[in-house]
Amino acid sequence: MNKKEINEIKKNFNDDCGFFTVNHVVTAFVDAEKNIKCKTNQLYNTIPQDEAELIMINLKKVLSGSIGKNLLEYSFPKDAYLEGGAQPFMYETLQSKLLDEEKVDNFLNAIVEKVEYVSTYTIFMAHCTYSVLKKNKMDEFEDEADTDYNFIVTALCPVNLRIDGLVYDEQDNSIAKKESCDRIVELPSDGFLFPLFNDRAPDINGVLYYTKNAKKPNTSVVEELLGCEFSMTCQNEKETFKDILTSVVGDELDYDLITTVNDKISTFVDQNAHETEIPTIDEHKLSSILWEAGVSQDKLDNLPKVFDAAAGGKPLTAVNLVEKRTVVSAPSITVNIGKDAVDKVKTQIVDGRKCLIINLDDPEIEVNGLETTIK
Repeated sequence: MNKKEINEIKKNFNDDCGFFTVNHVVTAFVDAEKNIKCKTNQLYNTIPQDEAELIMINLKKVLSGSIGKNLLEYSFPKDAYLEGGAQPFMYETLQSKLLDEEKVDNFLNAIVEKVEYVSTYTIFMAHCTYSVLKKNKMDEFEDEADTDYNFIVTALCPVNLRIDGLVYDEQDNSIAKKESCDRIVELPSDGFLFPLFNDRAPDINGVLYYTKNAKKPNTSVVEELLGCEFSMTCQNEKETFKDILTSVVGDELDYDLITTVNDKISTFVDQNAHETEIPTIDEHKLSSILWEAGVSQDKLDNLPKVFDAAAGGKPLTAVNLVEKRTVVSAPSITVNIGKDAVDKVKTQIVDGRKCLIINLDDPEIEVNGLETTIK
């Protein structure tokens, strides 16, 4: 699913859209010992409005975040289509529309058994229908629906215990110790949507996975439950990129080269910000960027072999490679440089010593929060 397709579903994922319906909703609470303590399965329109709104917020959250970071699309591998595999299991659950209690229980049990979770959590799962309107040659929606996109969206939400020491007691008009505690359902840490919405039509050959923490996603959801091969996280991609640069460029790596490469990738991301497909950096694109940044051809000759070994020949997500701030560090010293101030800093040999030169022409200079001047 590209950005445009995800945004179309997300935009219409609400009670006010006449072409979108939440049908059945399943909720379940799982304790720390992996026991399902309670479960409900009900029509969405029979749920009290205040509860329904909170459920809707959690489900819609599964479609939020950046593609390539929080939202990762996975295609089912060949063995996932075999009898008892993840793909037919997901498809049968979809076809049941959550009306078959046995299939619902099987699905919940699969989540509990296969997903590793460090605390108690709540499962929200809904069967939804989005009537896909036709588009004319001007890319405008027409009134007539082309097809129905039926999907299941699932949110896994941590439940944390909240104990307040002192609270205001309105009845007694006093501040007193609270004797009870609350279990608070938080926004989802993980979730998934099946099937995909590709080319504005259902695609049962893959699933969209959501993670709140892009640096530490729950790989058990992808690998154990969904039966897919987990790909690199945004942090993994960034570290892989650094390894490639180090291996290829070597002794040519300096402040100017590092910041120039970062700036060129950032510009590439900005230029493709309105494209539906995620901009990626493959071997050829990286070679072009490094050449423009001044890396010698002798060094670039090693790039194909290094890139293939480090990334498996797969392109890297461009936005995951961009550093928002440039950090120069040495023992006991760390300097954070904003994007617009990179050109005010340079490295230089002064009297035989390696120095970091910072242009401080700006009259507003502070040290430890105090205004000062350079004498």
